[in-house]
Amino acid sequence: MATLQAATTSDGVTVTDAQAVRERYESYYFGTLEWEVDDNDRFSIWGYDAFEVYGRRENGLPDSEAGQRTHEFLRALATYVEEGDELDIQTAGFTKCRFPVLAARYVVRHGDVLQSDLRTLEPIED
Repeated sequence: MATLQAATTSDGVTVTDAQAVRERYESYYFGTLEWEVDDNDRFSIWGYDAFEVYGRRENGLPDSEAGQRTHEFLRALATYVEEGDELDIQTAGFTKCRFPVLAARYVVRHGDVLQSDLRTLEPIED
């Protein structure tokens, strides 16, 4: 069995209510990913794991029975993104065989969430 190795990174985005974002973030489980809302109210996320969000149980472990809540988290986060700013989250992963098996990108704007992955193939315009 191949081991998946993944990394996630983002740029920062200014949020309108840093405390509300912190509280919302703490109600979800992000695996080993790190996050920060800095002194300038800029939110960012990074680490060596895939960007997959689950609910957090009272004991701090993921609620995997409820399934992934990535889109739910991002839609909630979009309500706090400052108008005109955007958060770009990118994840890439591969197996030890070096074949890319995971690539995802989320762009979060005020009131809007966009997603891209390896499953779609679009033509390139001239």
